[in-house]
Amino acid sequence: MIMKNYFFFTALAALLLAACATNPVTGKSTLNFVSNSELFPTSFQQYNAFIAENKVITGTADAKRVDLVGSRIKAAAEKYLTFLGQTQYLKDYRWEYKLVENKEVNAWCLPGGKIVVYSGILPITQDESGLATVMGHEVSHALANHGAQRMSAAQLQQIGGVALDAATSGKSESTRAIFSQAYGVGSEVGVMLPFSRSNESEADKIGLTLMAIAGYNPDDSIAFWSRMSAKSGGAGTPEFMSTHPSDATRIANLKRLIPDARATAAKVGAIR
Repeated sequence: MIMKNYFFFTALAALLLAACATNPVTGKSTLNFVSNSELFPTSFQQYNAFIAENKVITGTADAKRVDLVGSRIKAAAEKYLTFLGQTQYLKDYRWEYKLVENKEVNAWCLPGGKIVVYSGILPITQDESGLATVMGHEVSHALANHGAQRMSAAQLQQIGGVALDAATSGKSESTRAIFSQAYGVGSEVGVMLPFSRSNESEADKIGLTLMAIAGYNPDDSIAFWSRMSAKSGGAGTPEFMSTHPSDATRIANLKRLIPDARATAAKVGAIR
């Protein structure tokens, strides 16, 4: 059993080493088992299915604003990647921006540049800058390959569960159940949730830069997140149990990051 576990962990270590790649937007080495060539086709299929099953709002002032801001964020992303010397990074992206009728306060961007804004968030975004805060953040998740990273982390969590099961195979069922429960809670609270919050903070940072390059005032992001905090009434899941940073943490981080976003936009050159 010891030899079997040794070979398992050796293979796992080799897999992890092979799966590490440097993201050109963040400059960080990240865990990624899934390439864009594998991820994008599935992403586009999911997006098309969603659009076919939901009411897309077109021709209104709000829809035109979503399209305008989306186009500016796209142009900012392309300009930023060119500045970083990564002109080919976005070649497989198929940008699209849709406003969908839905009361939920939400927006998202699937890998490959498919952006959806729910009508329920518009009373909080209020204007172009508010939308740029949201859309810049969502696009940043795609640029940083956060979707693929989360999929990879989930796979690794499952592999860890298999390894634990093998390591405790000689113990009683009750003992194995205790170990399994502890691993489930520990890996979620100690690894997966902090990983998700880290992704959110990273998307905030990149989003501020895209927003500034697109010609919007990054200070306006504070106003948007303050309105979001007021909407939630300051209540919610404790941060250590959440996939997102608390509103207070997020706003404090944004205030700290705004000068860097302005400095980077000055080097890259704002669109307007």
